[in-house]
Amino acid sequence: MNKFNQDNKITKLTIPRIVIAGIQSGCGKTTISRTIMAALMRRGLIVQPYKIGPDFIDPSHHTVICKRVSRNLDLVMTGENGVFNSFLKGSEGADIAVIEGVMGMYDGLDGTTWGSSAHIARILKAPVILVIPVEGMSTSVHAIITGFRQYEPDINLAGVILNRVNSPKHRDLVRAKAELPQLGHIPFNSSLFTESRHLGLFMGDEAELKDNISLIEDNCDIPELIKIAKTAPPLSIISESPQLSRKSVKIGIPKDVAFCFYYQHNLDLLSETGAILNYFSPIQDPLPDVDALYLGGGYPELYADLLEKGIARDQIRSASENGMPIWGECGGLLYLSEGISKDSKHRWVGILPGQAEMCNRFQALGYCKGITVGGTSFTKESYVISGHEFHYSRLYPQSDAKYTIKLNMGRGIDGGLDGLYTYETVGSYTHSWFSKKFCSEFISAADLFSKR
Repeated sequence: MNKFNQDNKITKLTIPRIVIAGIQSGCGKTTISRTIMAALMRRGLIVQPYKIGPDFIDPSHHTVICKRVSRNLDLVMTGENGVFNSFLKGSEGADIAVIEGVMGMYDGLDGTTWGSSAHIARILKAPVILVIPVEGMSTSVHAIITGFRQYEPDINLAGVILNRVNSPKHRDLVRAKAELPQLGHIPFNSSLFTESRHLGLFMGDEAELKDNISLIEDNCDIPELIKIAKTAPPLSIISESPQLSRKSVKIGIPKDVAFCFYYQHNLDLLSETGAILNYFSPIQDPLPDVDALYLGGGYPELYADLLEKGIARDQIRSASENGMPIWGECGGLLYLSEGISKDSKHRWVGILPGQAEMCNRFQALGYCKGITVGGTSFTKESYVISGHEFHYSRLYPQSDAKYTIKLNMGRGIDGGLDGLYTYETVGSYTHSWFSKKFCSEFISAADLFSKR
């Protein structure tokens, strides 16, 4: 089990760890990462999962499998200190960390390697296992491996897992003259593919987790993977000691099939800053007795009728009109608007002046950065907003709409403007990575509301 020794905020962290990277998106690293986690759990290990990048969906699968909350490691949104502290916080009490990569191993921000799986592996000093689909090739796989090894020689590329191996003969062909350990030869199997929808895979608590553990264990050297993970050296991390505040306000957080996109970092930081988190479902529950609301993203469009009929809808509108601080992101923005279709006015909460529609392809994808520019009590001071947007919807705001966020990276609601607001209610397309400043201002606003 890993060891934590605190000395003047320098933390020595010793934990076996591996990064499961891929040569590209769609190579099988997600399913292989999940089944490796499950195989390690079967061996009685406490497995801490992580996901590189801003994704919400893969971590939900990790969490279900490992029974521990999966955390995002995202350099673009959080910087290196944020990555180190997410890794530090998540790893406490775990026996091994499995880090699922993003896209191709070297794919980072704007054509660079910044924020890539390789970048995270380098700063966490984690050995990398590269997943390569070998369908339709044999000896060429060695050229791919050589290229990945030489591109950034300081990356510890410790082994490969070859996916979509067609036959025992094919396995023997790709084994010949191998210079890097081949830790797995996974046969092509359609059950390894996970059904998806418009924002990606189904969430972990929705999907039927097929039992592919035996397939991985029969064709992958799990003991050798563990040995490689144990070669990761200790990390010296300048840790951020949480400034725990007296719990003074209650924040309601919808968490159900419609609203399920939350960074654990945000929930932790709200709690550490002084909030009691009260989870509920707007589909079936009334609005709880709270002082503020934080509505994350998700799939509200799939449950439009249930949300329209839910008792919480009108209660949230009344709370907003009474000045309750409310922060909504993406799906939360849509729910706070007039509705999901142009011909159904006030179908949802109806407090933000705009109507939404779903489109056949994504309308925005990428990182967002900007500043708050006033408008509400918790955005009146200028501070940085950092996050990510990915949505298939468009919001058509009214001509007199007001915004509290100006983006210098990202699209937002309208040409770089985000954070549509009315009263103390804000809705944005940006899935924000909360800062201490934001949490402090939001909780202060909630505290003032509670004393009215």
